[in-house]
Amino acid sequence: MKKFKPAKPTEAELSILSVLWRRGPSTVREIWEQLNPAQQTGYTTVLKTMQIMFDKGLLKRDEAERSHVYSASLTEEQTQQQVLGHLLERVFSGSARKLVMQALAVKKATPAELAEIRKLLDELEGGPK
Repeated sequence: MKKFKPAKPTEAELSILSVLWRRGPSTVREIWEQLNPAQQTGYTTVLKTMQIMFDKGLLKRDEAERSHVYSASLTEEQTQQQVLGHLLERVFSGSARKLVMQALAVKKATPAELAEIRKLLDELEGGPK
């Protein structure tokens, strides 16, 4: 039996997911209140987007209360890995080196970020921990 994988989220869907990751399970109104000041998004737009996300498997829905409570199907890290894996294959022909080189060329890493990257590389190579 094939394991179900949620679809890759769109930019609008990622905005909703980021609210859920930050707040935890929330109603449509709670999410809309978080998104509206920045994006001027209508309540019905958020509701429809969340219904689509539920159908796509991006959200779970608790229907026990009058106002349904939604939560993300995947953690932020799981979603990042899924999106990055898709990007890696489609844009960088599966080359992690190309992806990392472009990422570092686009935005300069801080010394702390570089130290963390070096530590991860050492661990991947079996070097000092």
